[in-house]
Amino acid sequence: MAQLRQEVDPGEVGLDVKALDRLDQHFAHYVDEGRLPGYLVSVSRGGRVAHLTTHGHRDLAAGLPVEADTLYRIYSMTKPVTAVAALLLVEEGRLSLDDPVGRHIPAFADPQVYVSGSGADTRTRPAAGPLLIRHLMTHTAGLTFAFYHSHPVDALYREADLESSVVPGSNLAHTVDVYASLPLQFEPGTQWNYSVASNVLGRVIEVVSGQPLDTFFAERIFGPLGMPDAGFRVADEHAGRLSELYGERDDGGIEPIPGLPLRGGRPRFLSGSGGMAASAYDVHRFSEFLRRRGELDGVRLLAPGTVDLMTSNHLPGGADLRAFGSRPAHDEPGNDGVGFGLGVSVVIDPERTQAPTGLGTYGWSGVASTTFWVDPSRDVSVQFMTQVRPKTLRLFPDLRRLVHEAITD
Repeated sequence: MAQLRQEVDPGEVGLDVKALDRLDQHFAHYVDEGRLPGYLVSVSRGGRVAHLTTHGHRDLAAGLPVEADTLYRIYSMTKPVTAVAALLLVEEGRLSLDDPVGRHIPAFADPQVYVSGSGADTRTRPAAGPLLIRHLMTHTAGLTFAFYHSHPVDALYREADLESSVVPGSNLAHTVDVYASLPLQFEPGTQWNYSVASNVLGRVIEVVSGQPLDTFFAERIFGPLGMPDAGFRVADEHAGRLSELYGERDDGGIEPIPGLPLRGGRPRFLSGSGGMAASAYDVHRFSEFLRRRGELDGVRLLAPGTVDLMTSNHLPGGADLRAFGSRPAHDEPGNDGVGFGLGVSVVIDPERTQAPTGLGTYGWSGVASTTFWVDPSRDVSVQFMTQVRPKTLRLFPDLRRLVHEAITD
């Protein structure tokens, strides 16, 4: 069975053992306090795993420990995978970043932009220009999430039964058509709003490739990169490896909550926005593929320049996320000095970020407190895996600080 293992002593690659011990102790304290069930953290330098720790439980009630092969719902960490899938089609000439989305999904042929009002009194106008593939990949499309409560269009999503981003009982194709029937919050390409855009991109991939999203991911990404447990479902024989999902209570403790229905048969709704499960080994393989600029173990999926494009800031005017008054989403530690590329965040001004980080650091996180990032300036890759949907819990600023303190060169 493929599972992540430590490959080199920390000192051999410029990492301080005592500082890494502090990192472990810090997060073990969260477990001891009952704020986390358990976790896995790995730190790699030059592509070699130099620090790997598991602590606590993947299932508290059953007393099952976190192990190196534990499976996690990675939620929004699905988005960078969807971006890579789209870029494969771009390199093949079957898709362009400047394609109108309506060319592939006719329901988006004539997008409408919100003007005023709410509910049945909502007023819209035709968009000045088309919604493009690049707008989906950069979250500048004008789409939104139903669980936001800051704009009248958010309420329209709720009225359309999109509280969980999918029409209940529906599939990706139908749900995306429902998105298209609702107005955009703003003119495409002018602002940033974290949204259901990656679901739309997933449907574009299905249309262009002629394959269901799970099949395309498995054949074109997971198989070639050697990511054996990544996917949209967990096979029955591996169900015991899946971590339980917990939610943070108002008192700071945690309790089990429902999560993605990954066990059993193939899901009806294939979410390119947040539908995947994966092991730490899978996440490491994917981040290594990006760190190596499109190649892993002799298998090249993307050209180096394509990965460079993916991990560069594409926000209007070269701004950071804070310039758009954006919600933190999952990309802690805050949005000052952080831009957005094609499916990943990217640090554009390290001095303005809320935790130490290198210029050009890219990655993304999931709502169950999973994260990964690659820091090209220090050749460091990090992942943190747990299963807690937070209310006030903020783990990643401390994680970034503690990793930074461990780097000795």
